[in-house]
Amino acid sequence: MSWKPYREHDTVLILNFGGQYTHLISRRVRELNVYSEIVHYHQFDRSIVEEIKPKAIILSGGPRSVCEPNAPRVDSWILGLGIPILGICYGHQLLATMIGGEVKRGVGEYGRTRIRIEVRDTLFEGWGDEEDVWMSHSDYVASLPSNAVVLARSCETGYIAAFKLIDKPIYGVQFHPEVVHTPRGKKLLENFVLKIAGCRPTWRMENIVDKLVEEVRSIVGPSDKVLCALSGGVDSTVTALIVKRAVGDRLVAVFVDHGLLREGEREEVLENLRKLGLNPLFVDASKRFLESLRGVADPEEKRLIIGRLFAEIFKEIASRDPSIKWLAQGTTYPDVIESGAVPGADRIKSHHNVAGLPRELGLGVIEPIKYLYKDEVRKLALALGVPREIAYRHPFPGPGLAVRIIGEVTEEKLFIVRRASKIVEEEIKRAGLYDKVWQAFAVVGNDKWVGVKGDARSLGYIVIVRIVESEDGMTADWARVPYEVLDRIARRITNEIPNVTMVVYAITTKPPATIEPC
Repeated sequence: MSWKPYREHDTVLILNFGGQYTHLISRRVRELNVYSEIVHYHQFDRSIVEEIKPKAIILSGGPRSVCEPNAPRVDSWILGLGIPILGICYGHQLLATMIGGEVKRGVGEYGRTRIRIEVRDTLFEGWGDEEDVWMSHSDYVASLPSNAVVLARSCETGYIAAFKLIDKPIYGVQFHPEVVHTPRGKKLLENFVLKIAGCRPTWRMENIVDKLVEEVRSIVGPSDKVLCALSGGVDSTVTALIVKRAVGDRLVAVFVDHGLLREGEREEVLENLRKLGLNPLFVDASKRFLESLRGVADPEEKRLIIGRLFAEIFKEIASRDPSIKWLAQGTTYPDVIESGAVPGADRIKSHHNVAGLPRELGLGVIEPIKYLYKDEVRKLALALGVPREIAYRHPFPGPGLAVRIIGEVTEEKLFIVRRASKIVEEEIKRAGLYDKVWQAFAVVGNDKWVGVKGDARSLGYIVIVRIVESEDGMTADWARVPYEVLDRIARRITNEIPNVTMVVYAITTKPPATIEPC
């Protein structure tokens, strides 16, 4: 699937130089109701510009130094396109060198930094004379040519914090306007996208359903059937509903119980899907999955085994009906990024629907929401008539509880993590927190803690409670849950699960940790 359904809207093209905030830039643009696309810098050429016809280009940050011999670059013809360009951090330094400026190694500026606006410009409308911004750099722009003007400087170091070409709408900012730590950063991006670039704020997730349906219909043959794996989560549900609108009864919806579902989940998912008219084929493959996972402790190996077994089941179903030519998946962009499926992105962990499917499956793949973030998919879900309680159901990984069990998956650990996770969900719902957090669940590993139950020594498992806040799953912070809620969770887990003696709360953000443990 391409982005064709969206390209009738004004587009901001973002060139990715490997910056950790590149996708946050894209999200901020979309929040302005302007469509954005990300292209890796080494894939960028004139044909991309001709195809996308962007109204503006943003150059992202990146970990490299422009002073390095083989530093990431783009050709200078980009400066003659006649459209606004904004360089951020590395992009700011790169633009400076491209116009004849000089970049040097200096005193690093990291975190909150005060800057002073020296020249008023549309880019800084709504900003005060001095503002806090978020910096993360050691190189700095030391000088600029005569056709550029300094717009802002760092109050402490005097480094150039922003510049503009005098005769062209080409800008550079050393700081990161896309992060929340730059309080007026969203305003700067709004100024650039809407005022300087003149983009029309016409792109809304709710308005693209028909376009997505049309594109699915255009690639699926008139007699082809589409197999769609359903988990009950919003991603696969939205995918199935889009495909159903496109091909009708030629959708073959499948719900596989891999034995790694949460407590009561099989019944809940089947009921929800039937209410939406999806009526899935149900496959109970729990014994098959659990047997294959026996003795396996490595998290990446567990994910790949699960992906392989899903593929085998899909292949078996497809082999019984030759008209099944396609596999529809609810892949979202965080899945693609973490699986290393984008140039320059490291593989953090394989998602079963990205890296786990073998080529020999023999089906074409349809991924209508592949480049969307979770909150955008939820908006699509509501537009498709999905009840809010399903649309805003907490994300649950495709490999299920296998990734919430550290080490080998055993019946004992499955019981613990199922019951403990149910307790966590019940208590945060009771406290009115379920819709305010991104995910809330329990994790169990191999470690044990000596406890005392009934005046007797008891050696039991340690359960880790993980509750996080996030916008899209790409980054996350631990939720500041009230102590009394955590207290109820801990007491219930140790009281109701005999072989647990200790409950701890995970307070590490993403990054450096991931949300799921493995």
